[in-house]
Formats: sequence, structure tokens, C-alpha cells
Amino acid sequence: ETADSLFILTVSEDYSMKLLRILSLFSLVVCSSLVMAQTREEKVRGDREKVVSEGFWIYNNLPEAFKQAQATGKPIVVVLRCIPCEECVKLDDDLVDTDPVIRSLLEKFICVRQVSTNGLDLSLFQYDTDQSFAVFFLNADKTIYGRFGTRSHRTEWVQDVSLTGLAAALRKSLELHESYPSNKALFAGKKGGKPLFQTPEKFPSLKDKFTARLNYEGNVVKSCIHCHQIGDAVRDYYRVKLEPIPEDVLYPYPHPKVVGITLDPETAATIRGVESNSPAANAGLQEEDVILELKGQPILSSADVQWVLHNISPKGGRVSILVDRNGAEKDLTLQLTDGWREKGDLSWRVSSWGLRRMATGGLRMESISEEKREGLNIPANKTALLVSHVGQYNEHAAAKRAGVREGDIIISVDGKQDILSESAFLAYGVTEKKMGEKIKIEVLRNGTKKMFLIPMQK
Repeated sequence: ETADSLFILTVSEDYSMKLLRILSLFSLVVCSSLVMAQTREEKVRGDREKVVSEGFWIYNNLPEAFKQAQATGKPIVVVLRCIPCEECVKLDDDLVDTDPVIRSLLEKFICVRQVSTNGLDLSLFQYDTDQSFAVFFLNADKTIYGRFGTRSHRTEWVQDVSLTGLAAALRKSLELHESYPSNKALFAGKKGGKPLFQTPEKFPSLKDKFTARLNYEGNVVKSCIHCHQIGDAVRDYYRVKLEPIPEDVLYPYPHPKVVGITLDPETAATIRGVESNSPAANAGLQEEDVILELKGQPILSSADVQWVLHNISPKGGRVSILVDRNGAEKDLTLQLTDGWREKGDLSWRVSSWGLRRMATGGLRMESISEEKREGLNIPANKTALLVSHVGQYNEHAAAKRAGVREGDIIISVDGKQDILSESAFLAYGVTEKKMGEKIKIEVLRNGTKKMFLIPMQK
């Protein structure tokens, strides 16, 4: 039917051109069908076969990468990428296969494709585990030059990363490598503290399910520890101990927007916008400033900014910033106050799925419009969260079993009326309530107020 329609639309064209278009369309349909027919297992094995046969990337073998870097004197670039990931692949396929600028830069590195976190050294590779695409630039002695890879939306990534931005990070890491080791002191803050567990499979919630290696002799997909499972395991660790989830775990790797900065994804760290009355504005940062160093660390990308912010106390503090403004260096200070992380949005994160199980019994919520607030006579500074989805199965159906329905409007949480977003609701549930306790919510349903008790879960 599609081919017939195409023939009718092109009846005035040359016959050979019509035939070519029809055949192209047919090929596209066939190829799309084959891709759709591929199982996840086939995609994972196919990726390995493709990368290994091309021979450009070291595949899932970090010890070999460090060995080659020591022998050649080259720096290392490690791409952590879950396979197959339909979102990050948009950038990664361009990175590997099509962009000549990126390719020429990568040839100056020892390049590693890491497709699972099984056995990953978490004292070295610390990053936002809600990402499915993260890049590290390292020396052979495991000194970290910088990071790349940022996301602030579940599916959209172009506002945060780009190939030109990656090229800028690659170039800057090469410059830093050329001056190494005389500049080694600059990178002291690029590594974090001791992790809860050295490798992912040692976490209590993962140790009986996974090993340190992928199982290519069996079901490789089921043997893989994904990035987000590390974050889940960290949160589970505190939850099972009946402890509140720490604020730096709940709001990991704060996006620069949290402090009022929007960075240009086409550059390493050029400021594209500064939010008024924000910490960034109060520090005197301006559009077109280029962040050179943050807290004494060289900045290669937005991910480097996030790394520095991640290691700032939730109570706040002073953060030194060195910027290039119109060719002149300028020292500024970012002042962060208690609770500064709470401006971060949790709802886009993969981890929000687990947080909803823990704190909302499987609810998804969204803030209602100003117009609807007025119609319900709810002030702007009072709780008004529309239940947009109610989980239907297992632990995600706890709110459903309690009686909550889609379309309900939550107007108080344990009597509080200052919880203004889904993120704030999630944070309240996992910091103020323990597993086994209950949250009392008051809702409006067709103009009538109703009360429900939602159990707090693991």
C-alpha cells in the first residue's frame, strides 16, 4: 500500500527515479523490521562483535587500556555506555563512526568502550549513575583529567551535550596531558572519597544476583549491572538500614542550572545564561564567561562542573570560580546556602522509578496550572499536585490499593501544604519517613476531600 501510494505521487517522474524511490522505501521497511526483530541479547552481542572486529576501541577491558597507555604514553578515554541505549546512541554512534573531527582526536587516545559496570572500580569511576553515557579522560597512572556527559531530561540530550562540546573536552584533556605531570596538583580533587563498596556486585542488593564479569556463555543481558542499578543499590543500602537517604545521594551531581547557570553544550564551559537572583548571579557571573576552574579544578565540560558541585556539602559553602571574561581572567566566588541542592529535579531520573515505589506507592504527579489553582481556590504557595498516573502492579500499586486514583489532586502531605512538586514529595518520603511507616495524603476528588494512607516501602 505504501509503495502504491508512492507510485501515484511520483507518476510524473522519470521511471527509473520512481523505481529507485520505491526500492529505497522497501529497503527501509525491511531494515526497520529486522532491527525491531532483534532481541536485546542480539543487540548486545552484535555491538561487541562490531566493535571488536573494527579494532579501534578496546572493548570492556580496562586493564588492557592502562597497559597500552603506559606503553605508549597516550592518555585514555573511557566511554561508559549501556548497550543498547536508544538515547545515548544518538551521540555515541556519531562519535565512533561518522564525525571526522572526533575520530582524529580519539586517535591520540587509548580508547575504551565499557558496556557494563560489573567489576568497575567505583573508587575511580564515580559519576552520575542516572546517565547511560559517561566519558572519562585519564592518565595511565589513573589520574583523572576530566569528565563528559550530562543529562537533565529523560529523553532529550541536545541541550546538554554535543559533538563539538565533546571535541572541546578532548582537546582540553590533550592539553592537560601534554603538561603532565608538572600540573598533577590540579587534579587532586578529580577523584572522590572511598565508596560504600569497591565494585557494584558487592552491594548487598546486587551481590547474590551478579558477578564481576558479563556472562557471554549464557544470557549476557541478565548478567549486566546497569549504571542506574548502582544508584538504586546505594539508596537501598540506606533504606534497608532505616536511615534517611542522604541529600547528596538523593540529589546527585547537581546540574549547573541548580545554581543558576546554563552552559553552551557546543563549548567546554561557556556560560550561555545566568538566572536572575541565583547564586551564579550573586557571584557576578555573566553570559559569555568561560569557566576555566571551579574550586581549583580545571573544567573540561558541564560534567566537570557537576562533579565539583556533587562534592559540595548540602549545607552549602564557598566555591571559587576562575573565568575568562573577554580575554582576561577573573576570580569570583559562588556562595551556596543550606538546602541549595533541593532545586534539582528528580522526576526525569531513572532513579525516580525506585523513589516512587519507596515514597509514593507508585504515583506520578505533576504541578497543576495557575488557572486550575484559581478555579480550585488553592494559593500558589500551597500543595496542589495532580496524580497523573497510578501504578498497577506489585509494590508500585500500593497507592492504588490504598484508594488513590488518577486525577486526584493532592493538597496536603502529613498535614503539610508546602510540598509544591513531585521532587519535593519524593524527597520528603525518603528523608523524613522510614520503611514501614505511612504518609497521610489529603486529596480533592470531584470537589470532595478524601484522606489516604500510603505505606513507605523498601
